Amino acid sequence: MTDTEKMPYIPFTNDELPKVESVFTIDNVLNEVMRILIVEDEKGISNFLKDGLEEEGFAVDFAGDGRKGLELASSNDYDLLIFDWMLPGLSGIELCREFRKLNQTSPVIFLTARDAVQDVVFGLEAGANDYMKKPFEFDELLARIRVQLKTRSGEQTVLKLGDIEMNLDTHRVFRNSKEIELTPKEFSLLEYLIRNKEKVCTRTNIIEHVWDIHFDSDTSIIDVYINFLRKKLNPGGKEKELIHTIRGVGYITRDK
Repeated sequence: MTDTEKMPYIPFTNDELPKVESVFTIDNVLNEVMRILIVEDEKGISNFLKDGLEEEGFAVDFAGDGRKGLELASSNDYDLLIFDWMLPGLSGIELCREFRKLNQTSPVIFLTARDAVQDVVFGLEAGANDYMKKPFEFDELLARIRVQLKTRSGEQTVLKLGDIEMNLDTHRVFRNSKEIELTPKEFSLLEYLIRNKEKVCTRTNIIEHVWDIHFDSDTSIIDVYINFLRKKLNPGGKEKELIHTIRGVGYITRDK
């Protein structure tokens, strides 16, 4: 990062931020945890962003150079990525291009001190979805992140799986018009499975998105909650089973 890329002012330092052991927000409790990757070599900025986003209920990973960023981006499923323009290893532009070559569609936001029109166009043509000039206000970045996430999801408020209907606005679930009461975590798990319908959801991906716990943790809790869901969605075993086990891997949901 060049001298012109340095952020001249950060409202508070990482040490001044409150230490939060567990984030409790409405979005975090009622929906799956959204994962964000920050690729930024300036530690002051990355720590500022990481702590601020985690306080808002996001799960955040960090890389300090372009090559490490590409490694993380290609091996994990992120809902949104934030790239600095000037990075060691791979520049933000190169990183974004390589990321798009992987057929990844998650939104990318660039952070940079460059503000010439041709630079903005260059970044967007490389595959970025949005662009923020340094220095920036955290609230504006947060608003832009939420816009990108809503755009990606298409603002879908009702999810369906077979005869199961899930309303994300009212947080109510019905099967054959009969309401099913779920705990917040059961609701989050079902939402993640339905959003990834017809795809194999590994235990690692489930625990990272729904519980925000990394891959080296015990994933047996997932099997417990899947069992809870199956019993609530199909009491007595009379309805068609829509959550299927892929032995040794995870689970998949199918309409049929």
